[in-house]
Amino acid sequence: MMDFLPVNIRISDLNILIVGGGKVATHKAQILSHFTHSVTVIAPLFTPELQLQPFACIQREFAPSDLEGVKVLFICTGNHELNRHIKQLADERNILASVCDDPQLCGFTSPAIFCKDNVTVSVASDAQDVHRSIRIRNRIQQLVQTGLLDLS
Repeated sequence: MMDFLPVNIRISDLNILIVGGGKVATHKAQILSHFTHSVTVIAPLFTPELQLQPFACIQREFAPSDLEGVKVLFICTGNHELNRHIKQLADERNILASVCDDPQLCGFTSPAIFCKDNVTVSVASDAQDVHRSIRIRNRIQQLVQTGLLDLS
């Protein structure tokens, strides 16, 4: 039996927060930028690529008050203890949270996605093998781009 149910979430009106400013946070931000520009990122430091995203970047340490009004949370600090603490705070506030790179703590995971026009193809592995999901997504993308798979 699988742990994660694939769903689509309307995020256009949600308050989304990313905690962390490194490589993993940058990757999440780059994905989110295809769907919304309404994201806040809090971290003491940001990668240059993250700073190029259309999001509000607040350069400081996380504070529990940062969770006020948040509906979707990506926790990407690289500090496992801090990630667990933030996830506990999120759980207490009923915030849907993903602890990036720690599926056991996640309330949701992000699939590997490919978008073309208004069609999004997502591939997930129930948080067991992200690299496999990416390989399959890449193969689907290749098939679409070469015309061997038609998404119309």
